[in-house]
Amino acid sequence: MRWALVKVCLAVTAMVVVAFAVPLGLVVQEMASDRAFSNAERQAATIGPTLSITTDPVQLRKAVESTQMGAARRMAVHVPAIGDSPRVSIGEGRAGERAVAETRRMGRATTASVSAGGSALLQPTALGSGDIAVVEIFVPESEVSNGVATAWLVLAGVGLALIVGSVGVADRLGARLVRPAERLADAAHQLGEGRLGARVPEDGPKELRSAAVAFNAMADQVVELLANERELAADLSHRLRTPLTVLRLNTASLGDGPAAEQTRAAVEQLEREVDTIIRTAREQRPATGLVGAGAGCDASEVIRDRMAFWSALAEDEGREVRLAGVDRTVRIPVARPELAAALDAMLGNVFRHTPEGTPFAVDVHDAGDAVIVLVSDAGPGIADPDAALRRGNDGGRDGSTGLGLDIVRRVAESTGGDVRLGRSVLGGTEVRVWIGLDGRSLGGPGAGRTGRGRRGNRRNRGRASQA
Repeated sequence: MRWALVKVCLAVTAMVVVAFAVPLGLVVQEMASDRAFSNAERQAATIGPTLSITTDPVQLRKAVESTQMGAARRMAVHVPAIGDSPRVSIGEGRAGERAVAETRRMGRATTASVSAGGSALLQPTALGSGDIAVVEIFVPESEVSNGVATAWLVLAGVGLALIVGSVGVADRLGARLVRPAERLADAAHQLGEGRLGARVPEDGPKELRSAAVAFNAMADQVVELLANERELAADLSHRLRTPLTVLRLNTASLGDGPAAEQTRAAVEQLEREVDTIIRTAREQRPATGLVGAGAGCDASEVIRDRMAFWSALAEDEGREVRLAGVDRTVRIPVARPELAAALDAMLGNVFRHTPEGTPFAVDVHDAGDAVIVLVSDAGPGIADPDAALRRGNDGGRDGSTGLGLDIVRRVAESTGGDVRLGRSVLGGTEVRVWIGLDGRSLGGPGAGRTGRGRRGNRRNRGRASQA
């Protein structure tokens, strides 16, 4: 906007300067020409009294040489033949006989262009005998244009100064208009990045003040809505504690055995998750995302732990389980609870949406600047993978909320990675999770879709496909 205002002002001022400077320059040129020929007419009039008294060539020559123009050899007098006296021309004539005769016939002053680089003023003068003599004054081109170049330079300098001054004024005015708009845009970016305290000073032009007021009101409303949602999430999660207490008491009466221990462990984990939800909602902190530099967890250790939890259920349902790539440490910039939640979401989908006895596998690949986690099964597969990745979409499977894969996606994208669904080598669904290791992303949905992390993912895909 600022540069646009400067360009508009520059164009308008340039047009005004041209509209005034060009005609004024032409007027100056015309005035210089009029001044030169007016001076020539005055010089021609100085010889008039002498011509009215005598036409003697000797006297006329003396009179011509005594004038300024005559001394400069720029005056000539053409006397016609009078009686027995022949025609007389005194001085250096440049106009030619035809121009002199035409002036004598017309009886008024004329000008004629000459080859000597200028013009000749021909002034008719009446003699005592009634005949017409012609006084010729040579006007050089330098005298006609005397001072014109200087005047044009002055006009050009004034015009340039006006243009520069108008650009400076437009730039200052544009800055006053643009600065509030920039503050509004910066506050919008801050609000989009999650800094809910961003507000805009309500100053500047009337329209921008109205926009600032509307933005601040919107930001206040967003903060209020988020606070209400956090309170609602905390309250709803707190209501789960009553049935969880009943479940925990009931598990105590199950006795011993793998199923009883597994049930008790599941209830304890559920209690921890509910407590985490309540605490996160109260503290107004994000529940997922990257942790500090150098922190995170060992993906292999977390996968081994979660597979130990799910292996008992897999054994009960007669599922064959294959685990690969977890025999060495693989550090990733994701908190342990978040990775565990993502794994539970993927493995829970396998148990929920494939028949009993369906085998599945979990593979971990270290691709240098990314870690790929593959969860594949031999089930019926997913008809519409893109729909399954959309938050809240059940992907065409009965009884699914569609939030499990969204948890996986947010964990991956918080590191600059992503999630892909496809056909596995077992014949069913393959969930491929790319977890970036370069730490460029700061977390949040969609964070890994741009920048170097995204380009690194494309390189890693090539490596993984070879693996």
